[in-house]
Amino acid sequence: MPRRGPSDAVPDWDALYESAAASAGYVDTSVAHDAGFSNQLLAYYVKVGRLARVARGIYRLAHFPASEHEDLVVVWLWSDREGVFSHETALALHDLSDALPAVHQLTLPSAWSSRRMRVPEGVELHYADLEDDDVGWVGSIPVTSPRRTLGDSAREGVSPELVEQAAAQIARRGLLSRAEVNRVLREARA
Repeated sequence: MPRRGPSDAVPDWDALYESAAASAGYVDTSVAHDAGFSNQLLAYYVKVGRLARVARGIYRLAHFPASEHEDLVVVWLWSDREGVFSHETALALHDLSDALPAVHQLTLPSAWSSRRMRVPEGVELHYADLEDDDVGWVGSIPVTSPRRTLGDSAREGVSPELVEQAAAQIARRGLLSRAEVNRVLREARA
């Protein structure tokens, strides 16, 4: 069994577990390398069942407890932690409407639009440079803020019924005032 990682580092399971805990039990190769695990060591631990390879460069700790939205964590790690779930996916994550998205909608930085990449099945990409206040978290999942989600959904042709549900939910829950909701909708439709 290989006992050393990159640069002859000793693998640190505690560091790997701590990183995995922040992302629903998943890590990518860069995090694993930082914890002292080489590619060969990762392959060994997959073989003996301590890790499961779920996608290219993405692993799950085998005995980590299951959590909600693990499929989204894998997509987020695929995006090098730069993607933010948006549009109908964000409506569902924020529980703002009855949206049941058929695909995971992920917004990546605009610079990514020129990249050639293999997009995971069931993922729809959007490109925009988001401001810090456009992004929040639902558990370990980055998601557009309710304001940004409402604007994106209205602008990008999400069902008007879902947009109206979201607008009403946002105002009812006090996430934005009714005047702010109306302004977001006006700007999105302009």
